[in-house]
Amino acid sequence: MSSPKAQLEILPRGIQVVLALGALALAAFPLVPMESSGFYLQMLSQMMILAIFAMSLDLLQGVTGLVSLGHAAYFGLAGYALAFLTPADTPISLWWSLPLAALASGLAALIIGFFVVRTHGIYFIMVTMAFAQMVFFLFFDNRALGGSDGLYINFRPDASLFGWSGIDLDNKTTFYYFTLLVMLAVYSFLRRLLFSPFGRALAGIRVNEHRMRAVGYGTFGYRLTAFTLAGALAGVAGYLWAAQSGYVNPELMGFHLSAHAIMMVILGGMGNFAGAIVGAFAFEYVMHFFKDLTKHWQLLMGSFIVLVVVFAPRGLLGLAERLFRRRDPP
Repeated sequence: MSSPKAQLEILPRGIQVVLALGALALAAFPLVPMESSGFYLQMLSQMMILAIFAMSLDLLQGVTGLVSLGHAAYFGLAGYALAFLTPADTPISLWWSLPLAALASGLAALIIGFFVVRTHGIYFIMVTMAFAQMVFFLFFDNRALGGSDGLYINFRPDASLFGWSGIDLDNKTTFYYFTLLVMLAVYSFLRRLLFSPFGRALAGIRVNEHRMRAVGYGTFGYRLTAFTLAGALAGVAGYLWAAQSGYVNPELMGFHLSAHAIMMVILGGMGNFAGAIVGAFAFEYVMHFFKDLTKHWQLLMGSFIVLVVVFAPRGLLGLAERLFRRRDPP
């Protein structure tokens, strides 16, 4: 079994305080009067959605040790599920469409995972990418599924409950707070899962699957369950993305989004889920900064990722943990 320190599963108290302050800052941000607040609310909402997506991948990559290059398939499937479920003339209920979209992504992950989790190492990586490309071209080449042009979603989901319509997702501030609550709920759930017997078994599989199998654990079932759960959580993120943007296209299932998620997880620090959140915010902020700076932003972005991997191999949280440890008195 891996030690908590190896994956930064237990964060230093100083980092916990900083993260808590960051969550409070997100909660207070809409209360600050400023110009173009709608634009920044939308941008931060997108960052939080991508943070949910990155956390779902961290369950595979950071906890279980499974590197997937096709994780965006489940993100996009949930978005398409919302597009197909939403009628042309009226919004659909949030309270049953969100679980149904997540279930659709989880079911797809279960079916695909039944085949891919039997493989290991580079073969697992290649097979996940192959299945994701199959899903991508299924939608890209099929006019009945929207084709390359994608589909528009005319209404955001209706969040009214038993006749009470106090939650209006058409309002950017309301949607922002709803996304924040979902992100915190997913984080709390995954942190609880990480230190459960199931989470400890996944960590053991990451360290030494043969030893876990030798002591009686059915590693195939654990890996498949993690793969399915990660797909369902990616579906939650994809649903929110589609609800916010009002549009879905096959690019949501493409290789580039899967690669971005991997970089977010690595950038923040694997294995603790807070790193996935930090990585998503940092990746999106740096990418937007470089895009505004030059048209050759990909070169700067690649250099930034290389520098982080070289000088902070455990990500930004690992770097922060090292700095806090140096400040502590001997």
